[in-house]
Amino acid sequence: MSEKRLLITGAGGFLGQTLCRSALSGWSVYGAVRRRSPFDDRVHSVQTDLTSPNERKRLFAAVRPHAVIHAAAEANPNRCQKHSTAARRINVDASIHIAELCAEREIPCLFTSTDLVFDGNTPPYSETDLPSPISIYGFQKAEAEKEMAARYPQTVICRLPLMFGYCLDGPSGFEAEMVRSLASRKRVGLFFDEFRTPVDTESIASGLLWLLNRGIHGIIHLGGRTRISRYQMGRIAARRLGADPSLLDRISRNDVEMPAPRPADVSLNSDRAFSLGYTPADFETAYWGVIRRLATGP
Repeated sequence: MSEKRLLITGAGGFLGQTLCRSALSGWSVYGAVRRRSPFDDRVHSVQTDLTSPNERKRLFAAVRPHAVIHAAAEANPNRCQKHSTAARRINVDASIHIAELCAEREIPCLFTSTDLVFDGNTPPYSETDLPSPISIYGFQKAEAEKEMAARYPQTVICRLPLMFGYCLDGPSGFEAEMVRSLASRKRVGLFFDEFRTPVDTESIASGLLWLLNRGIHGIIHLGGRTRISRYQMGRIAARRLGADPSLLDRISRNDVEMPAPRPADVSLNSDRAFSLGYTPADFETAYWGVIRRLATGP
């Protein structure tokens, strides 16, 4: 195993699990978790509370990382909207301190941000477009971007799109629920008027590690090449599964009351990353791979 130590926060999460596994070929991986492990015994699991300044300092002192990917977050917009103070501790305060700790050591720091820093009114969004968030989650991520860059200009800020994948601890999330509903012939309501540029977690993990090795600084978008709605994604899943497409109901994001407002279209323009060599998997191929796995099991 490599002697280069990579610290990945949020290692037990949806993206973190895949990221830890993907990094093992080139790094000695330390996964910071609050509760559950990264689900790979080759990863050094470090239990910590990133909302505690002292715990963050102890984490860096114990791991002595050569690079950091900060992927830990409260990424549920509705929970952020309802519990903004608690969400801020991890989304903003911890992120700023991690940038400072990386600056002290002069090591690469890569931060995973979101397409939800935009309001959805003037897509597609490139790196030069100014953040215009409409949810607390988006505001917190935009603030973290600004403050991390101010404290450590070498920080790489990666804005990520909607992601889909397969969790190592079992099927969960939107896609798993949709597959179960279609299999049991239950109706599924899907937004037809909310657009993203989704990417599978395997491609995102590869892209983040690729960025870490290239020494790129500043903001970069890692979106996909396909602009698509949840309803269109559901139609693909139903067709490939041989399920009844009439079970899919077209619903508007404006007709569903939720704590956090939802932007209409936060499609990312990722031409800069594409030109540098970022190559996410073909959307439908990757999406069908995840859907098929959810339908048949690992």
